[in-house]
Amino acid sequence: MIISYMKKLSFLSIILLLFIGCQSEKEKEQNFSPEDYGIIADSGEDTSPGFAKLVKDLKNRESDQSITIRLPKGRYDFYEEGATAREYYISNHDQDNPKKVGIALEDLKNITLDGQGSEFIFHGRMIPVSILNAENIHLKNFSIDFELPAFRQLNILEVNKDAKEIIAEIHPKNNYRIDDGKLIALGEGYETTPTTSMAFHENKRLTYQRGDVEFNPESVEEISPGKLKIKGWHQVDHTSPGERFALRTYYRPTPGIFISESKNTQLNEITVHNAEGMGLLAQLCENITLDGFSVALKGDDDPRYYTTQADATHFSSCKGKIISKNGLYEGMADDAINVHGTYLRITDIKDDHTLQASYMHDQTWGFPWGFEEDEVQFIQSDKMQTVSNESNYIRSIKPVDTDSIKGAKKFEITLKNPLPKELKEEGKYAIENLTWTPEVEFSNNRIRNNRARGTLFSTPQKVVVEDNVFDHTHGAAILLAGDANGWFETGPSKDVLTRRNRFINALTANYQFTNAIISIYPEIPDLENQEKFYHSNIVIEENVFETFDTPILYAKSVDGLTFRKNKILHNEDYKPFHWNNYVFYFEKMKNVRIKDNEFDKDFNPETDIKIELSADDALKLNNNTSKQ
Repeated sequence: MIISYMKKLSFLSIILLLFIGCQSEKEKEQNFSPEDYGIIADSGEDTSPGFAKLVKDLKNRESDQSITIRLPKGRYDFYEEGATAREYYISNHDQDNPKKVGIALEDLKNITLDGQGSEFIFHGRMIPVSILNAENIHLKNFSIDFELPAFRQLNILEVNKDAKEIIAEIHPKNNYRIDDGKLIALGEGYETTPTTSMAFHENKRLTYQRGDVEFNPESVEEISPGKLKIKGWHQVDHTSPGERFALRTYYRPTPGIFISESKNTQLNEITVHNAEGMGLLAQLCENITLDGFSVALKGDDDPRYYTTQADATHFSSCKGKIISKNGLYEGMADDAINVHGTYLRITDIKDDHTLQASYMHDQTWGFPWGFEEDEVQFIQSDKMQTVSNESNYIRSIKPVDTDSIKGAKKFEITLKNPLPKELKEEGKYAIENLTWTPEVEFSNNRIRNNRARGTLFSTPQKVVVEDNVFDHTHGAAILLAGDANGWFETGPSKDVLTRRNRFINALTANYQFTNAIISIYPEIPDLENQEKFYHSNIVIEENVFETFDTPILYAKSVDGLTFRKNKILHNEDYKPFHWNNYVFYFEKMKNVRIKDNEFDKDFNPETDIKIELSADDALKLNNNTSKQ
């Protein structure tokens, strides 16, 4: 009996010791108090060094168990002086280094950073947050803004056409100077000379029929602090008091959030109010979820009309699944989302298994393009068609022009299978990585009052665009592209479903690739001689188009396009202006079905549909109705 009791006691003791050990380990893991690192809300002090120390300790902890860092709600300031310096090469951004980073989350696993409603305010030219070589990182409940954005905004007060003068108030009122009649915007530690602008009505919608407005006046003169006299600017014949101009450059040094070579990243209830590049840029990542992620103003009372220098969100050469839902995207100088890969141009054939190929766009280079075992295919650039129906796989890849991948523009790629015989003329073919292509779900988002386009998808994996509101996108609302000649952004779309979206007065100005509200526009120099279609299997259904103009859908080089059960409603909010006077404009198409749609105006296929370079039986029409 005693022996039995002692056995039970020993067993209980072991369990107790294990429990205590687990508790001790848990307590140890959870003992990362922000205050201990000098990360103090509302202090006004630089919290960049504190976050660097915190990340270092998180990296060195004994286990990878999940841990949550909770910041007391408040304002946290970040300055360049204490920021982490990094050499980052970032897709679709200017590749100047080093970059300054406020919070560099690198080489971490299973970390949640909860801002609990805090504001992160950045000073200077910085990347607010980076996530590199990380797994299971979860960011939530904070906003990102800059104390002094790179943009300057003009509020038009008076217009004197006879004198060719405009009187305007500049926001913010300080932080500028005038050199020899030129306006120079002064940042914290840098300066810019605005050369272009976005024109806004007082209601924060971009101005009708004015896309990119040059800012090239003959002279700028200060009348009083914050009040300027602008002479010889061509807008004197177009603008009126109350209009705003967001003055900017085309320079993209830093995104708001940069994610690279990471897996299973989540961002919840985060708002980027301003960035001098993309709001979020992700490259070479697997599985990213944005839920309640926004690029937006600080409410209706925000005096600013703009947010980011470029796209709200941008995904380059990712895989797995990208989910973007429940977000607000407004005031950007480019798209709400752009998903693509990158074509390399083939520059040299070394032997029947080996080639050399280069990044071509001056804002996309310096980071990995592919890895061993990745699946690839080849594209004839002028016709944008595959060279062979058989895939190939990378055996090895190495940089040619640098000692390491970082900073490389050119690669030597050896493949497992022989190269297609067609690859004889260098410079006319491109190589595409099929492994780094993601599925996309873009749902329940609102996109409004932004330049260029609403969304852009270039991936062969499944794409679902549903239950969104596209509210006054200045250009096309949705673009499916593909280009191995200029932007070099892949690739062919093979499964795209666009349903239950509402389009409100899209296309109030012209931009590249904006031929209709939905524009399927791969760049194909030799379309006439193209033998294989680029896009396929596209369905557009149950959407509502509210428009003042004519063009609803433009499509080029598609095999399998269905437009069904949609409503087209016209208004008189603006005067029709678009060069495309067709409801449907098709070039080089096959298997197109337009059926069961409702038009509030008479729909006449003979005058409302234009078909070029397509077979006679490419189009089928069924049960479309018009309200008399």
